[in-house]
Amino acid sequence: MADRLVSTRSLDIRELDVPDVFLITSRAFADDRGHFVESYREDVLSELLGRPFRIAQTNYSVSHDRVVRGVHSARVPPGQAKIVSCLRGAILDVSVDLRVGSPTFGAHRAVRLTAGEPTAVLLGEGIGHAFLSLADDTLVQYQCSTGYVPEDVIAVSPNDPDLALPFAGRTDLIMSEVDANAPSLAESVRRGLLPSYAACQALSQAGTVAAAASSLL
Repeated sequence: MADRLVSTRSLDIRELDVPDVFLITSRAFADDRGHFVESYREDVLSELLGRPFRIAQTNYSVSHDRVVRGVHSARVPPGQAKIVSCLRGAILDVSVDLRVGSPTFGAHRAVRLTAGEPTAVLLGEGIGHAFLSLADDTLVQYQCSTGYVPEDVIAVSPNDPDLALPFAGRTDLIMSEVDANAPSLAESVRRGLLPSYAACQALSQAGTVAAAASSLL
C-alpha cells in the first residue's frame, strides 16, 4: 500500500493509493498584501523519491468546459514524470497505472484540482494522466522531468469501460481525434505499447544509485 509522505513548513506530500502518484499540498502564507506559496521544492521531492527530480520542460494547456485530455504517458525508457497543477478554473485530474505487472495495473485515482487551492499531483514514470475540464478557460500546467518526444507518447482511450474513469461514457465531452480513437488498455497490452512495471522500477532504482554515487564525489 502506498504510504510515502513528507511534511515541511511549506509543503505536505503524500502518496495516494496508486503507488508513485502523490498529492502535493502547499501552505499559503497570508498577510495584508495577499499570500505567498511554495509550489515546488526539488530538495524535498528528491528526498521523498530517493533520487533527483528535476524539471526539463514546462507546458500548459487552456481548455473549454467538458474537454477531456488523455490518457497520456510516455515510453520507458526514457519515461516522463510530471507535476500537474490547475492555475485557472478547475479540473478532475485522473492518474492511471499503465505499468504492466504493477500490483495496481489499470487502477486510477481522481483528484479535483481548483485554482486558488494550492494543490498539485505528481505522477511517476509509467503513470497515465488525464483530466476533465470543469470550467471554460481552464489553465493547466505540466512540469515534466523529460522533454517531449512525439514517438514516445502513449495514448490510451479515456472511454475504455475497463478503466471505468469517472467521466467514461459521457456523450457531451470534447476530445481530440487521437484520444477518441486511442486503443483500450487491453489492446495496448496486446500491441506491446505500455511500459512494464519492472522497467519503471529499474529506471527509479538507476536514479537512486546515480544520486548516491553523486553524493560521494
